[in-house]
Amino acid sequence: MDNRFSRWWHANAPTRESLEHNKFLAPVAHRVLEPSLWRFTRRSVPRGVALGLLVGIFLLIPGIQIAGAALLALPFRANIPVAAAMTFLSNPATTPLILWLSVYIGNWMLGRSADASGFMTLVDDHATIGQWTAWLVSEAAPAMLLGLAIISVVAAIVGYVVADRFWRHRMGRKWQARKLRIGKVHESSAKEEIAPV
Repeated sequence: MDNRFSRWWHANAPTRESLEHNKFLAPVAHRVLEPSLWRFTRRSVPRGVALGLLVGIFLLIPGIQIAGAALLALPFRANIPVAAAMTFLSNPATTPLILWLSVYIGNWMLGRSADASGFMTLVDDHATIGQWTAWLVSEAAPAMLLGLAIISVVAAIVGYVVADRFWRHRMGRKWQARKLRIGKVHESSAKEEIAPV
C-alpha cells in the first residue's frame, strides 16, 4: 500500500520546478519552495495535517482552502503538500454534514434555534452580496461560524495527535526492522568468521 501511494504521489505531485515557474507563486516562490517545507519529517507532517484540517473545514471554499493552507504552512513550518492535501477532507460529499454539524453545535453553544437550510438556499440560488449580507446578520450565521470554528479546531487537534502518533509508530517499526536486519548481518558475519575453512 505504501509503495503504491508513493509511486502515485511521485507521478502526480507538482514538481519544484513547475512551481518555480508558476506566475502566481513568483512573489513568494523563495519562501514556498524552501526545501524544509516539502520534506516529510516528524514535526512538519503533523503540523501540515492540523493546518490543512483547520483551514479546510473552516473556510469551505475550494480554491481558497488550498492557498490558505499553503500560506499558513509558511510561518508554522508545516509540510505544504500535506497541508494542501488535508483540505480535501471537506469536499462536496462531506460539506453538507460539516455545515449541519456546525449549525447544530453553534445553536447548542449560543442557545439558539437557527436553521441551516438558509445557507444552502443561498448557495443553490447563487445569491447576491446583499442577500449574503442579510444572512450574515441573521441568526444562522453566528451559529454556523462558531460551529465551524469549534469543529475545525477540534479536527486540527485530533489530526495533529493522530498524525504524530502514526509517525512515531511507523518510525518505531522501521527502527525495529532495521535493528533486526543489522542483527542478522552481524550474526551471519560472526558465523562466517568462526566457520573453519
